[in-house]
Formats: sequence, structure tokens, C-alpha cells
Amino acid sequence: YFTMNYNDSEIKKFNDLAQTWWDPKGASRPLHIINPCRFEFIKKHTALKGKRILDIGCGGGILAEVLSKNGAEVTGIDMATDVLQIAKEHAHAAELIIDYQETTTEEIAKKYVNYFDIITCMELLEHIPDVDSLMKSCSQLIKPGGSLFFSTLNRTPQSFFFAVLGAEYILNLIPRGTHTYSQFIRPSELQNFAQQHQLSLCNLAGVHYNPLMSQASLSNNLNINYLAHFKK
Repeated sequence: YFTMNYNDSEIKKFNDLAQTWWDPKGASRPLHIINPCRFEFIKKHTALKGKRILDIGCGGGILAEVLSKNGAEVTGIDMATDVLQIAKEHAHAAELIIDYQETTTEEIAKKYVNYFDIITCMELLEHIPDVDSLMKSCSQLIKPGGSLFFSTLNRTPQSFFFAVLGAEYILNLIPRGTHTYSQFIRPSELQNFAQQHQLSLCNLAGVHYNPLMSQASLSNNLNINYLAHFKK
């Protein structure tokens, strides 16, 4: 059983960004810009108040805090120690109660079977070695009828051009080397992983990101970033 579902070099990349995580003009700026989109997609497909939510790969807590402010009981997990520390400090300063834990999805799945109403996993799938293992654990963690939300990058020529070349090398929106194109996942592949673990696809939406306007919106174009909603 694969409990080490993370990559040390990926963790280091994110730890290096810890200090500027909450700076809307810093290296995590794209996350701040797309977060309202992600939240809109989640809110459209499920109620949040009083729900137990697990945010996998929570980073500095940009999404976890919004979910908490909307009345959810949030647990955030990540393996990047420095980033998690920033998340804890920021939540404390904002007087939010969020349970942050340094652990993997596989580890936490041993303790919390059929426990969560909602799972969110944003911009993580393209950074881990074993997507199938994560899906299996998600299926164990979520209650029957629960909703799971993923956002990731499609493996298309457009995403290579915009998310890798454009974002990292031309516009310098994010640090170079942030993404590995071969790890991007097509929606059909994500659906295949999910189906093997009793998770069925309900909704897909694209994210249209305009770096020049610093804006993002939901769209029907899945070619670059996309969001997926599954149910168990």
C-alpha cells in the first residue's frame, strides 16, 4: 500500500514559496486569482454549512479558509511543513478553526473511513506520483453520496503552451519548473481512475484565466485548467 504518495522535490518547491503564499502579488498570485472560481464551482454543486470537508494538498489554506468562513468544518492536509505552518498562523490570525495536519491522503484514510461529506483536491494531482492511490483513499474517506472536487491541468498542446511555456517562461507568473507536462491528466483519464473506486463524474467546467487582467472565470473550455465534480 502506497503511503508515500508525494515527491520530495515537489514539496521543496512549495516550501520555498511559503513566506509569500498569502501575498496576492507574490508567486502564489495565480492561486489567489483562480480561488473564487474554484469556490463558485463547489458552491454551485453542494451545500457547505455544517459539512465536514477535507482539503487535500491544502497549501497555505487559501481555499480552506473560504470554506471555513462559509460554515464548514475543515480539515486541511499537506506534506509541505513550512507551507502548513503558514496556513496555521494565517487561520489563527483570522480566528478560524481549521484542523491542519501534516499527513498524506493514504495515511488519513486509515483513520477516517466514510467520514467526510466533501473532499476538495485542487492543483495537486499533477504533482503526485500515484493518482490511482489518491483516488482509492478519497473513496474510503468520503461518505456515500458525498461530493469530491478536483482541479488540475489537461494534457493538451494548449496547456503546454499556456500553463508551462506561457506561465513559467514567458509571463513569469509562477516559478520555472512548477509543472511537468507529462503529469497533466485528461478528464477522461481522471474519470477512469475515479470509476475504479466507485466515484462517478457529475460535472466538469473549464477555468478561463486571463493573466493580463488578473481575472479568472468558469468556462466550457476544458483545454487548460479544469474542475471536476464526482460523487460516491
